[in-house]
Amino acid sequence: MKALTEFAAVIFDLDGLVLDTESSYFAAWKMAAEKMGYRLDDAFLASLSGLHYQAVEQAIKQRCGENFNTGVFLQLSGLCWRQLVKKHGIAIKPGFQTVLDLLRQHGLPFCLATNSHSDNARECLELAGIDDVFDIIVGREQVQNGKPAPDIVFHAARSMSVSAEDCLVLEDSPAGVMAAKQAGARCVMIPSMPGNRSQTADQVLDSLVMLAECWCGR
Repeated sequence: MKALTEFAAVIFDLDGLVLDTESSYFAAWKMAAEKMGYRLDDAFLASLSGLHYQAVEQAIKQRCGENFNTGVFLQLSGLCWRQLVKKHGIAIKPGFQTVLDLLRQHGLPFCLATNSHSDNARECLELAGIDDVFDIIVGREQVQNGKPAPDIVFHAARSMSVSAEDCLVLEDSPAGVMAAKQAGARCVMIPSMPGNRSQTADQVLDSLVMLAECWCGR
């Protein structure tokens, strides 16, 4: 792995990388579908990891059939999700604070680039107690195409006045890795779902803890 100082900036994904939100999303989607008389199995839900919300909606509708009411599903899943996070909270992924401290020590700019709407991202960060960490948040609504297209990565790099090719992107899903690589950035993948390992990532690690250890060891 390149040394941390060889990068101009770092771009973080949110769901599954900084916050353990994906498990709560999947649980909420499953609960909402069951209330409507449908079943979403774990393997199908895992296949949605990293996709932007429009792609998720389309995939679920295709899975459940033409009679599936997307509007009702979105309302129910939102209620289910808030019940879950109110009860269990949103956990910060292990190692995130250490990685953050290293970036600050080296004076490297960083930002958040997510397939979620930026308002939803801010809500999740607030619920996790780290809403003051990211000065720059790039959400799905700010670009024409979500991940796996590279638009979000390009936008994030421009927001920090650097080239995407000089950035390190930290991702947890194949869709995110594809976006990073199409933008010409280096990418470290830390899979949030077992088996979701991308062959195109520059490096695959098990956790942000391991990433911090790699940087500290150089």
